[in-house]
Amino acid sequence: MQEAKVYFADFRTTLTENLQQKLTRLMTAAGMGEIDFDRKFTAIKIHFGEPGNLAFLRPNWAKTVADFVRARGGKPFLTDCNTLYVGGRKNALDHIDSAYLNGFTPFSTGCHVIIGDGLKGSDEAYVPVEGGEYVKQAKIGQAIMDADVFISLTHFKGHEQAGFGGCLKNVGMGCGSRAGKMEQHNAGKPQVEPAPCIGCGTCTRMCAHDAITITAGKAHIDHDKCVGCGRCIAVCPTDAIGCAFDESTVILNRKIAEYTKAVVAGRPCFHISLVIDVSPNCDCHAENDVPLVPNIGMFASFDPVALDQACADAVNAAPVNPNCLLHDVHEHHHIDDPDDHFHAAHPDTCWQAALEHGEKLGLGTRAYQLIRI
Repeated sequence: MQEAKVYFADFRTTLTENLQQKLTRLMTAAGMGEIDFDRKFTAIKIHFGEPGNLAFLRPNWAKTVADFVRARGGKPFLTDCNTLYVGGRKNALDHIDSAYLNGFTPFSTGCHVIIGDGLKGSDEAYVPVEGGEYVKQAKIGQAIMDADVFISLTHFKGHEQAGFGGCLKNVGMGCGSRAGKMEQHNAGKPQVEPAPCIGCGTCTRMCAHDAITITAGKAHIDHDKCVGCGRCIAVCPTDAIGCAFDESTVILNRKIAEYTKAVVAGRPCFHISLVIDVSPNCDCHAENDVPLVPNIGMFASFDPVALDQACADAVNAAPVNPNCLLHDVHEHHHIDDPDDHFHAAHPDTCWQAALEHGEKLGLGTRAYQLIRI
């Protein structure tokens, strides 16, 4: 496979070009304008940030991408799917509230927010994964699959399970419905924490497989009947039902690659990653720590695998910020991996697995040519 082209621009500005204008120039140079947007519904996949987190991408970036699409006749909308864990984005109403709280309103971005998998995370499309080893049919948010064009706008940062949260993580995990996230994160099924369970029976009424019963005032899940859809998680009023998050990090990353392929296959796609505020953990956290490295720049490509590889290489080549997590792990745990900041921050992760598997699936190539503008 030939080297993929990855376009790069740093965060330097001039008196005549601000960062939003520079991103527009980057998208143009990288060929995003060659996509036929005319009257096409265009999903812009972004992470709206968990309330309390301040490292997520500012809405101004999303507006720049939406304006680019609209200027070419497209119909853009910002989207993400509901979370598997308990927090500010576990259903569409809370999710939209969180997006608005963090500034992603139609007034600031020029386009609407649509939660991809609906009110309770169950509005999903079953999408075949060609060549999938772990996933045969990915469960993707229906609104995302209904879009004619797909654009990912990614905040590139560290991640406590995937190693880093890049383009593949934003697309593969982010576009999965609640059941899709269950499939990627879990080797098992949902579990009930007895203490907060009040035995209200809401979960039993939601379960379509009669897998949940109330015994002695507590819910119990029969894993032989449970299909792992995760709908019980969404409706539990006391958040007593949760995911085990027990899949191995290698298989998790491979599933992410397979889900990414399901999302992008068969339609025009383009990918943008901003390596800024590179926090050690996901924007799903209700907090963010000191960035691991200084801000680097903006990257864009038609190839999601090459894009992640280029961003990872740039971060790993960058100097470490003082007083960040990497200094802590070196001082207290004697971990020093200067060639891999992500592995040093989270030693149990293996981010390369997603890129290797993505390349194997034909999703893209790790070989790239970096073109600076």
